[in-house]
Formats: sequence, C-alpha cells, structure tokens
Amino acid sequence: MIKYAPLYSLLLVLVIIVGCGQERPGNASVMLNNHSTVYSTIDSTMAKVYKTKEEWKKELTFAEYRVLRGGGTELPIVNEYNKTKSQGVYHCAACDLPIFHSQRKYDSGSGWPAFYAPVEESVTTRADNTFFMKRTEVLCSRCDSHLGHVFEDGPEPTGLRYCINSVAMNLRES
Repeated sequence: MIKYAPLYSLLLVLVIIVGCGQERPGNASVMLNNHSTVYSTIDSTMAKVYKTKEEWKKELTFAEYRVLRGGGTELPIVNEYNKTKSQGVYHCAACDLPIFHSQRKYDSGSGWPAFYAPVEESVTTRADNTFFMKRTEVLCSRCDSHLGHVFEDGPEPTGLRYCINSVAMNLRES
C-alpha cells in the first residue's frame, strides 16, 4: 500500500487542479434555442437569465468570470468592498439583480464583505463540499452566478454571515 502513496498523491493533486478550472454546474450556462440571452419567469418581479459560456466570457472580466461562473474566490482583505462603509445597494455583477443592502453589511474580520441577510429572494444556496470542506454556496437567484458562501456564525437578527466576493458585486451608492 505504501509503495502506491506517491501515485495516490499525484491523483489527488490532478483531481483538485481539474476541479478548480471547471465551470460550476447550473442553469445559467445552458443555451436554449440558440438565443443569446433567454429569460424565463421566476415570479412577477424577476426573470431568470440564461447565457452561454462564451457570452459570459465576453461580458465579464477575467476575474469576474473566474468567481461568478467558475466558483472561484478573490483574495481576502485587499478586495474592493471589504472595508467600504458607503450606503447603497449591492447588485450582482453578472445580471445586475439587487442582492444586498449596505445597512446589512458588517465587519466580520474575515477579509471579505459580510452581510447578515440578502435582499428578499435575491439569492439561493446549495451544498458545496469542494476542497474537503462542508460549506453552503450562495448563488444569484436570477443568473445562478457564484457569489460566495454563507456561514452560521453571524450577528443577530439572523445569526448568518454571507461572505461575498467583492468582484461578484457592484455597489450603487444612495
């Protein structure tokens, strides 16, 4: 068994490398009827956005694409909104859906912008068990873009910490 240890280590490294470069599954990269952008009704106030991988790559910067469509994470502390105290509404950088109010932002000390609650019905979650961790991924409800993760160590009134990548948002100051 020990003589195969280097082989198992190499296999593990390859799985991690290949997994990091792949686009996350989700409806947002599905192309329907060869249309550039397809909308389907979620409810009376929001329409679902579907675009091809190529369309997302044309519209987003490399950093935005890596995080929003690839499930990546930006560097902590040096990101744009970590220490921002400006008032306004944060919008999804991919589809412009309002996702977080600045009044719900707080300094979690994590190095990323943190919020205790999103705009109602603006985000969805799913299990994320990548990199041998058990986390809950936060996605935009409209375009299924990866925004960050949510943890159960936040402040009242929710007890939640939505740890969101700055590159996944645009702040519209009020």
